[in-house]
Parts: sequence; structure tokens; C-alpha cells
Amino acid sequence: MVKNVRGYWLLAWTGLFSNVLALPLIAHVVSSGPPLHTTNISIAISLAWPAAIVGIVASCGLLAQRKWGIVLSIISLSMVLTGALPYGIIRLIFEGDYFGLSGISLVIAVLNLLALIYWCLPGHRGNIRL
Repeated sequence: MVKNVRGYWLLAWTGLFSNVLALPLIAHVVSSGPPLHTTNISIAISLAWPAAIVGIVASCGLLAQRKWGIVLSIISLSMVLTGALPYGIIRLIFEGDYFGLSGISLVIAVLNLLALIYWCLPGHRGNIRL
């Protein structure tokens, strides 16, 4: 890298660890009980697991200092946002648990939005090899 962008390495490693940790947590949510069981399965299979896999590949690309890692991280974060935000809102409406799974979903959505804003900063363009 020609010059370091503040927070690059911290977010790259955090992304790798959080995406690896997300895989068993998604499996735990899918295996949870009856409320919204069909929703949990469909969101996990269609969006959550693919977003985690893309996030792992993106983090590896970021750690290798490749531009495609930034592109994949933007894609992965967008996938997480499209799943976590509506899921958290619907779960909050139906169950009303602010500190349960709906609250965690909404916190994850906000953190992913902040990370998405970070990876879209213009400072990341031109600093990394193709």
C-alpha cells in the first residue's frame, strides 16, 4: 500500500473475525424455536450465509491489499444491510424484544452501515494494487 488509510487494518481483521463468527451464529438462529422459524430459515439460506461467505473472501482480499477486496466488502455489507435491517424491524414489531434478536439485528445493521460508509470513502481509491 502506498499510504495507509486510517482504520484499514482494524476493519479488515474485524471483518474477517466477525464473518467467521457469523456462520455458527446464523446456524444457531436458524435452529431457534417456532417464532418466525420459516423467516429465519429463508433469510439465513438466501442472504445471511452468502453475505458471510462474501465477507470472508472480501476480508481476505483486503488483507492482501487488493482493490477487489474493497468492492467485495461493499457488496457484502450491502447484503447484510438488506437482510438485517428489515429482519430487525419486523422482529421488533412482532415480538417487541429490544434486547433480544431484533435489537442485535438493528445494531448489526447500524454497524454495517457505518462500515459501508467507511469503505466507500474516496481515500481507498488508488492506494491498493489490483
